[in-house]
Amino acid sequence: MTPNSTREHLIEVGQKLMRRYGYNATGLSDILKAADVPKGSFYHHFDSKEDFAKAALDKYRDSLAERTAAALNNSKVAPLKRLKGLFTDLIKTSGHSGPIPGCMLGRFSLEIATDHPQLREQLSTGFSNWQRAITAVLQQAVAQKELPASTNPELLAGFVVNSWEGALLRSQAEKSDAPLQTFMEYIFDVLLKKR
Repeated sequence: MTPNSTREHLIEVGQKLMRRYGYNATGLSDILKAADVPKGSFYHHFDSKEDFAKAALDKYRDSLAERTAAALNNSKVAPLKRLKGLFTDLIKTSGHSGPIPGCMLGRFSLEIATDHPQLREQLSTGFSNWQRAITAVLQQAVAQKELPASTNPELLAGFVVNSWEGALLRSQAEKSDAPLQTFMEYIFDVLLKKR
């Protein structure tokens, strides 16, 4: 493996482990074993576990941004339909029945945000970026008269993101996608229903 590919391999493996088990429950030895990489290689690329977690969060945040852009930027589809498609896809990949339930931003926010200021800032940026993308599609929904002109897209986007994260946490606690289905029904059949 080239040095760059070793670094990327470590990030990919570690990001999956930390997303599944959390920051504290994922030890360096777990990452090294799963990646089949010696300890020296880890420290060649990362100064600490926190430095590594920052890189893993970057990767997760980038993949969320790509997935969001792919779902929301298709102007041939109505804005609210695009938004609903994004969350339908997220249920399949991050819901209780998905391959790795939960959201790394949410998991890390609960687990380490108070103890790691560098990571807290990164988490905040991740949520803000996601909210901005949703704000943009809600602005389009207002412009296309899918939502009333009085709608505040930024506040509404924040509510949607916060509601999703809460539903995702409850989904994990209950080991069921039912809270996510409730989120979908309320957000899309009540709150964002065309009037």
